Amino acid sequence: MPHSEERLRTVAGRYEALVASGAIASDPAQERLARRLDRLDTELATSDLAVKGSALGWLFSRKAPKRETIRGLYVHGEVGRGKTMMMDLFYEVSRVRKKRRAHFHAFMADVQDRIHRARADIVAGRLKGDDPIQPVAAAIAEETRLLCFDEFAVYDIADAMILGRLFEKLFEAGVVVVATSNVAPNDLYKDGLNRALFLPFVALLQTYVDVERLSAETDYRLEKTDTDAVWTTPLGAETDLVMEEAWFRLTEHRPSGRETIPFRGRTIVVPQACGARARFDFADLCETPLAAADYLQIARRFHTIMIERVPILGPERRNAAKRLINLVDALYDCRVQIMVSAAAGPEALWGGEGGAETFEFARTVSRLTEMRSEEYAATPHLGEHGGLVGPDEEAGTDDLSRT
Repeated sequence: MPHSEERLRTVAGRYEALVASGAIASDPAQERLARRLDRLDTELATSDLAVKGSALGWLFSRKAPKRETIRGLYVHGEVGRGKTMMMDLFYEVSRVRKKRRAHFHAFMADVQDRIHRARADIVAGRLKGDDPIQPVAAAIAEETRLLCFDEFAVYDIADAMILGRLFEKLFEAGVVVVATSNVAPNDLYKDGLNRALFLPFVALLQTYVDVERLSAETDYRLEKTDTDAVWTTPLGAETDLVMEEAWFRLTEHRPSGRETIPFRGRTIVVPQACGARARFDFADLCETPLAAADYLQIARRFHTIMIERVPILGPERRNAAKRLINLVDALYDCRVQIMVSAAAGPEALWGGEGGAETFEFARTVSRLTEMRSEEYAATPHLGEHGGLVGPDEEAGTDDLSRT
């Protein structure tokens, strides 16, 4: 096999190929991370080969071969520095057979669903014991050797309270975690409710992963901005008319109406929908009690979403700002196309100074900037479970119930 093909089986080799093609510019920090990810993949492959080689001994000893404990990797850094790109390259080349890549919000929604079902099975007598987290962790560990998380961030207190027990079981079972985040582990769930109860998870995480900061020189998302066509300012009657005309163009003047998405025993209301296109007012999405999992359902259902009348947000509207952060994460992760009317451009939407929201909103600004680019517009919608959904297909609306 030619050397070039062998190199494409490594993160470093694929990264070099992207640089050589002109798709990206070479960056020393990204090159170092590529080599570190390749070392981790080699450790995993060597360990799994050793376990496989002990299979015959296992038949005679009647004891399952134990997975070697391998330290994962937690990569953090400022927005737009290529963390997701490096994660994608690693996941593509990894030789681990049982691997899973997920946005952290989506993973935790799945975990909460499983816990809900396990709790129901315990009550019904179908499952022994009284801890629903134990069987959930055991099932995930059986399915997955390598867990890759993009945008590791904790905002939901329900998630924060179970992470320690969940990941203690996963790590003990030999699950290896590779994650990207905009914050260092010590800053996770910063200023969150009952954060003291969350801190043991931070210590546990740092016991099982190496922490690397990716300090690339350029915010590559900001370099991709090509068009302002999807973002209209300022707010007012003229902008409202522009959005009304845009909606008619999007729907080709077909009828649109109210729709609901069944989810967790209730319904998410969509004020206007036409096929796989939806139209919301900012208040519908961010001034009502919707959570990250709700936004994922919307993002999976619609490939194009119009959001109108986004105001300037300050400390007095902190909850709305947090919901906007979660909304943009979900839309970006599913590659939803957006059209927005707002009081200002993305970089001027947050009017607060300091605090966790200011830091978190920097990621939102970067993502919104990329979502206005021609490159982003050319990417296909990612529907249910990350499957590709073409522009004229309907995304699924499976109910992933949890309480």
